[in-house]
Amino acid sequence: MATAFVSELLRQMTIIISQETEQQIKLVVGAKKQVHKLTSNLQAIQAVLEDAEKKQVKEAAVRDWLDKLKQASYDMDDVLDEWNSAILKIKIEEEAEQVGDSSLLKNKVWSFIPSPCFCFSRVVLRRVIACKIIELNERLDLITIEKDRYQFNLSRGSEEPDRLITSSFVDVSEVFGRDQDENSLVLKLLHEGSQDESGLHIISIVGMGGVGKTTLAQLAYNNNKVNAYFDSRIWVCVSDPFDEVRIAKAIIESLTGSVPNSVELETLLQQMKQSIKGRRFLLVLDDVWTEDYKKWEQLKKVLKYGIPGSRILVTTRKEEVARMLGTTKIVQLKELSAQNSWLLFSQVAFFGRGESESRMLEDIGRKIASKCKGLPLAAKTLGSLMRFKRTREQWQDVLDSDIWELQEVEKGLFVPLLLSYYDLTPAMRRCFSYCVVFPKDYQIDKGDLIKMWMAQGYLNSRGNTDLEITGEQYFDNLAMRSFFQEFEKDDKGAIKSCKMHDIVHDFSQYLTKNESLFMEIDKDQRAHSSYGNFRHLTASCAIPVSFCRRNKLHTLLCLSGGEMQENSSKELFSLLHYLRVLNLRSSFLKHVPTEVEKCIHLRYLDLSSNEDLQPLPESLCNLYNLQTLKVDGCRQLRKLPQGIGRLISLRHLYYQNSGILDLPKGIGQLHSLRTLQDFFVRDSNDCENCSIAHLNKLNHLRGELSINGLGNVSHVIEAEKAELKNKKNLQSLSLYFGDYFEYRDRRRTDVLLLNALEPNPELQLLKIAGYGGIRLFPNWMLSLTKLKTLSLSRCDLIEYLPPLGKLPFLESLDISHAGSVKKLGIEFLGFRRN
Repeated sequence: MATAFVSELLRQMTIIISQETEQQIKLVVGAKKQVHKLTSNLQAIQAVLEDAEKKQVKEAAVRDWLDKLKQASYDMDDVLDEWNSAILKIKIEEEAEQVGDSSLLKNKVWSFIPSPCFCFSRVVLRRVIACKIIELNERLDLITIEKDRYQFNLSRGSEEPDRLITSSFVDVSEVFGRDQDENSLVLKLLHEGSQDESGLHIISIVGMGGVGKTTLAQLAYNNNKVNAYFDSRIWVCVSDPFDEVRIAKAIIESLTGSVPNSVELETLLQQMKQSIKGRRFLLVLDDVWTEDYKKWEQLKKVLKYGIPGSRILVTTRKEEVARMLGTTKIVQLKELSAQNSWLLFSQVAFFGRGESESRMLEDIGRKIASKCKGLPLAAKTLGSLMRFKRTREQWQDVLDSDIWELQEVEKGLFVPLLLSYYDLTPAMRRCFSYCVVFPKDYQIDKGDLIKMWMAQGYLNSRGNTDLEITGEQYFDNLAMRSFFQEFEKDDKGAIKSCKMHDIVHDFSQYLTKNESLFMEIDKDQRAHSSYGNFRHLTASCAIPVSFCRRNKLHTLLCLSGGEMQENSSKELFSLLHYLRVLNLRSSFLKHVPTEVEKCIHLRYLDLSSNEDLQPLPESLCNLYNLQTLKVDGCRQLRKLPQGIGRLISLRHLYYQNSGILDLPKGIGQLHSLRTLQDFFVRDSNDCENCSIAHLNKLNHLRGELSINGLGNVSHVIEAEKAELKNKKNLQSLSLYFGDYFEYRDRRRTDVLLLNALEPNPELQLLKIAGYGGIRLFPNWMLSLTKLKTLSLSRCDLIEYLPPLGKLPFLESLDISHAGSVKKLGIEFLGFRRN
């Protein structure tokens, strides 16, 4: 994770130095030299980080050194973000002065610099940042010097966790709970497809490390029916790297009994072809990691020479590997049941014990086995640990410990998981490790998680790709590599939420044990608040002010029971200067103090489901870095701050099921906005609230948009100004004109208005309600060539419908309360009458 930290810091420094020059925010004399020195130190550390991160598994001293580096990196990130925020603030105010926009000129002086003179505040800011950089350089000097003790190799990791070399042998008596999986797999190997089938049939067993993929493959490989059915069986432990020459040699040696001398792939493939011809074979490729199709392509061509009925059985942790191989059937291997997990654990833990001793320890043993959550490797590892512990006190001590704190577990269980971890990019490692902020068995919302990654600066986007798209790619990668499970999906099959396996959660705690803390009810909070440099806090209890005073938190999640008491909220907000993510969902919050503006780094703020929340302070609009604001479910909240236009970084605004019916005009200045699901239209003469023309510049909107109150549009030209056609990322658009008693007098107006609201041709779902026209045939209707769903409701005056049969991808058509439609002829289907 430190690798990603340092890479991001170097990237930020490059950007900010260039911005500093453009915005004329110069550092004090001599400080620029310190910046270059800081960059040089970071580059020297970066060169050895890959090796250091792999050595930390075996060397505690290296782990401590990395922890010092991470803490310094967090502090550097804070300083650079403070610098960047200052540049952003000055840029906003200079632009506002040029256009004379008074709403952007409020509170010009930085709240953390007590000066009445803006020019003087710039001088103070330069000195403050310069002093912090010099202090950080002194810390980094010591860290850089210390790294030389460990003799790290440059650029690449020389050491990594040992990879287990597998074989086909298995002791069936040591396997529990896989009978059904074995029978199902054997059926797939023997009977799936006909004897004269063409093509290569590949079955892939996919699952997280330690779930028993290799064991299941061994059971199937040694099954008597499988042995009788195939002429030849071949077992190859592939591992990483994927070596075509070694694999080809292993196949030839297994089929012929002799070791080929050649090292030329062409020669080996020819020998392999001759060996396979005329055989119905089963080839097991165990532990495949590569996603490079070119490495697999040559072998695949030769393997097709086996006779029909041949099978390839693959085990892999990565679903994308299974797809790259051309898998015809993916077997997602699940965890063992609680009973089978206990049987496996007890077989190892009670080996050599007498019956009475085993009975004495069984109650504690069952509780320890439950920690394994069905993961066979965990059951074996904990069972091996308990085999040599004789007393109930020793067993109780293990039960009371967190798994990630046990040294034996670290070596036996986490080392295999580290292989999956190191296979991730540095940025994805940070994203995975961050998931520890959620408690075990927590249903993690995918959208929220991606926005929190974005708030922490973990998403590296290339070119014009949205950070949200990059986040979805990272999530999908982690999901396909079995870091997530128990997915909930929407009606389109897209993942909405997921969980982490308890052992994977323990592993992430192991990686971040000095960074993240979960503070529970009934725990000794004073003990927690007296030590540590935690950066991420998840609380299910009242948060001690003393804790926030000692820790520079980047994340604060208040879950059930984690109330933000009103009498302490002002003091807490005054201390939470460094927060990037703040979740106060359902925390019974009634007021957000004006001190919230001191959280200048804040990018994600969730205030949802606080039903008694009162109006938000205008000072919240000084959070220029804020990307996500959630106030949905805040039923007493009637309006948003008038100065919301100052939140120029805002990308996602949620206020569904709140008391908000009107939006301030400043919404139209939020050009970065991606999410605005409900838009309430007011007349253009309304001096405070939004008219439809304020949608003009919001061309980054994506997903869903619902426009309510179109009956308030007094001039069609206002609708044209909305330029819905330019919002190419919108997938769903709902247009609500008004109620029946209103639209009797708007027949012609609604027709013109609907014509003016032309959406982008990429639209997939369109809803129209309360339309007052007689004919529903806007000029643009047939240009929606990607439209899949069309809904028309409460359009009581419509007499004619357009030829919707001409829309090539239309799958669903819902028409309700359209009583004036008399008939649907063949013209409706897009055909002409003769």
